Amino acid sequence: MSLADPTSDTTPFFSDDSEAEGSEEPGAGPSQRREEEEPASGVSSLRAVFTVIVLCFINLLNYMDRFTVAGVLPDIEQYFGINDGKSGLLQTVFICSYMFLAPVFGYLGDRYNRKMIMSVGISFWSIVTLASSYTPKEYFWLLLLTRGLVGVGEASYSTIAPTIIADLYIKERRTQMLSVFYFAIPVGSGLGYIVGSKVDDLAGDWHWALRVTPALGLVAVVLLLFVVKEPKRGAIEARPEHTLQRTSWLGDMKALCRNPSFVLSTFGFTAVAFVTGSLALWAPAFLFRAAVFTEGRPPCVKGPCDTSDSLYFGIITVVSGILGVASGAEVSRRLRLRTPRADPLVCALGLLLSAPFLYLAIVFAQASPIATYVFIFLGETFLSMNWAIVADILLYVVVPTRRSTAEAFQIVLSHLLGDAGSPYLIGVVSDSLKQTDSYLWQFRSLQLSLLTCSFVAVGGGAFFLATALFIEKDRQRATNYAPTDDEPIVVPKSGRSTRVPVSSVLI
Repeated sequence: MSLADPTSDTTPFFSDDSEAEGSEEPGAGPSQRREEEEPASGVSSLRAVFTVIVLCFINLLNYMDRFTVAGVLPDIEQYFGINDGKSGLLQTVFICSYMFLAPVFGYLGDRYNRKMIMSVGISFWSIVTLASSYTPKEYFWLLLLTRGLVGVGEASYSTIAPTIIADLYIKERRTQMLSVFYFAIPVGSGLGYIVGSKVDDLAGDWHWALRVTPALGLVAVVLLLFVVKEPKRGAIEARPEHTLQRTSWLGDMKALCRNPSFVLSTFGFTAVAFVTGSLALWAPAFLFRAAVFTEGRPPCVKGPCDTSDSLYFGIITVVSGILGVASGAEVSRRLRLRTPRADPLVCALGLLLSAPFLYLAIVFAQASPIATYVFIFLGETFLSMNWAIVADILLYVVVPTRRSTAEAFQIVLSHLLGDAGSPYLIGVVSDSLKQTDSYLWQFRSLQLSLLTCSFVAVGGGAFFLATALFIEKDRQRATNYAPTDDEPIVVPKSGRSTRVPVSSVLI
């Protein structure tokens, strides 16, 4: 078959069948014995654990790099002389490239070797991130361009990594491993603030904060190539890839759009993305302005700026993220014993509880810094309850051959309506509300614009409550999925692949 044939059992260069299938060694005994001893995924238990560890490390680096910029944002604003609107663009251009390329990598991830795709993407991400740290003062547009290109590498990873874990584990074990994987999001985000602020302080130059993750990224590529093993798609669920009929990309999208649980949970996750994207970029800057306004802290006139708020916010993000992800997974596990609708209900609970605490954190910023940090901690803890559960919902309501496409679709929609625009939107609203350029209005305008996050969180909770109405039916449909006689199959024609109904080729 040709390289482009998605159903080919051997695809040169992109294939990893030598790993996934294995080859019988001389004197190793009959092949039947090897098949009985080898796990269905084609990956040993120990190798599977190491695979998850490497994927978690890379996920941590992704989020660490993403929020390093937010950790040194006051320095960047002072260095380039930009306003809040342009500052918000730093996150927006990254998310835009990330979400538009996610479907491309989702399509490739469902058809070709996932390990090779991720290796190339992460290498590119490391190089571009390093290049962004050498942006001259007069070329802010160049920093925007390089931050946009960083999204290429992250898109190649984020759409594919969860599907590898899904092909290594099932049921409760899968939920546990996804929880470990998604610990990297709050931990990596918090480390981005912490490392960015501390490197900035030590070096006296914010550029060095952007040079930490590229070096670690190259280490990640080496680990990915030599430790991670490509599992067989769907085999762990007793439904090997070759027994599931592949439909076209358009057919996959139609099936996903007819899946209420997937669509509604994606809209719920969009609210999570909106809130986290807004807070991730603007919370440290907001806390800094609150300190200038209420505590008389010196404003940032010349770098390096005071980055203590980024450090404290990073620590809070790490701790609240770990507690939130762990508690969300545990509450969901216990609630499943009583109702099969546990997952979307826990997600809804997390968002609805986070909304009032985030509102109080923003309101109390001018009265009590300690109360503000306490409310931020509680709000982020409840917000973090969603991460692993949303990923698990997607994996058990979507069949294996559509999972990378589903991950990509969820990334596009959640970022398009969520954190692609929310940092820029918050910045623009802040600029429009600013009546004067005084320190009072720099703080007050940003405070008012951030209040939007609480109301968006409530809307996201409503979407997850709606998901609970359909989750049982959609999970059963995915579990019992079997291709019908009218679904298209791939038939070679003059060296190329074409899709025709089964009934037209049966004799």
